[in-house]
Amino acid sequence: PEETVTSSFASFIHAVRPEHLSKTVRHRSKRMILDSIGVGLVGSTTHVFDIALQYCQELYSSVAVSSVYGKPGVKLSPTLAAFTNGVATHSMDFDDTWHPATHPSGAVLPALLAASQMLPPSTKPNGMDFLLAFNVGLEVQGRLMHFSTEAHNIPKRFHPPSVVGTMGSAAATAKLMSLSTAQCAHALGIAASLAGAPLANAATQAKPLHIGNATRLGFEAALLAARGMEANPLILDDIPGCSGFSAFYSVYQPKPLSTPIDHHEFLLEKQDIAFKRFPAHLGMHWVVDAALSVRNLFINYAGSFSPSLIRTIVLKIPVSKYINRPFPSSEHQARHSFQFNACTALLDGEVCLSSFAESSIQRQELRELLDKVVVEHPEDNVANFDKMYGEVALLLHSGDVLTGKCDTFYGHWRKPLSKESLLKKFRSNASHVLPEEKIETIITTVDNLENLSDSSQL
Repeated sequence: PEETVTSSFASFIHAVRPEHLSKTVRHRSKRMILDSIGVGLVGSTTHVFDIALQYCQELYSSVAVSSVYGKPGVKLSPTLAAFTNGVATHSMDFDDTWHPATHPSGAVLPALLAASQMLPPSTKPNGMDFLLAFNVGLEVQGRLMHFSTEAHNIPKRFHPPSVVGTMGSAAATAKLMSLSTAQCAHALGIAASLAGAPLANAATQAKPLHIGNATRLGFEAALLAARGMEANPLILDDIPGCSGFSAFYSVYQPKPLSTPIDHHEFLLEKQDIAFKRFPAHLGMHWVVDAALSVRNLFINYAGSFSPSLIRTIVLKIPVSKYINRPFPSSEHQARHSFQFNACTALLDGEVCLSSFAESSIQRQELRELLDKVVVEHPEDNVANFDKMYGEVALLLHSGDVLTGKCDTFYGHWRKPLSKESLLKKFRSNASHVLPEEKIETIITTVDNLENLSDSSQL
């Protein structure tokens, strides 16, 4: 039969082998896994996570075999554990971000962790199998996003991980479960019918559900395909008059994914990941670094940070309506506010977990700074995580102007976090729910994932 885009993806999922993972890909993906676990652990302390966990515990009863982040002794059915852990991962918007824009790890890792515990002892995947499945989930997400120029920009219509993340979860779990080529294709087709979430729910408690549903529903798609459910075998192809995956993008130009023989260059080889230093939308990291830079200039100028000397704060940011929020009133709105994050960095000299507490958001001195903010959208500042910049200018009552600018924040794929910084973030996040010895065990386990005989130990 003639090869299609969909069949080529299915063939890739089925045929790719651990030896196709380069040293660079293994290194980068293990950093992602460690960071995502830490983010999920600290996310298990949030209110939205509690809601999701209670929902799963009270409304569903099934064989509980899969663990829940931050809750020793609590287990759920595999797909609900994936859902709950996915919610935890995105509950603070602290998870990794790729380009084109999506949150790749949170949509894949919880499903693989739950599936590893679900599979019987005779078919338990080892650590290398786990690492390969994780990278299959990343690869499918990345390839799908590269099919549309629209995906390269900050989204406007739907939250990308709710779409490509669902497909990545389906691909990853299909690989971990050793589905046939035909079943892998059906898993992708089923997942496409379960995908999608509108961007209007950004900056609300519903947004973490996007990751929870992506990882859960992709997992369910693979389980359904394993049980014989079929879907359109051309789901990824561009068929005139009958939209498949192209329904999500106005411009869609799919290309086949070659079946690896001796070598396959994963996208992660060419495109590293952005890790966040504080729990907020990725766009905030540019304005925070710019604000910290101009704050240092201000202190050198005035001897200390004195808001009374500031007449106007000018933010030069790209046009992106859902993260342009002048006066956020909740933690989720604050995580999606250029203005809040810039002013918090100016006032406190940092942005951290406690910055998004209600007491911090409602501070009078912060509100006074927010009143001084004016937003500008320079034509050269495009809404694209690979091209945008953040600029913060302080117009003083004296007439002087101090300016800070950031085009690549620390943690961006062009300026990756060091090993020390990543470990510091993980230890800080995990310490909210785990003792030190367990934290160090996780670090060691992820670092030696290739040698793990049973990935469910993770």
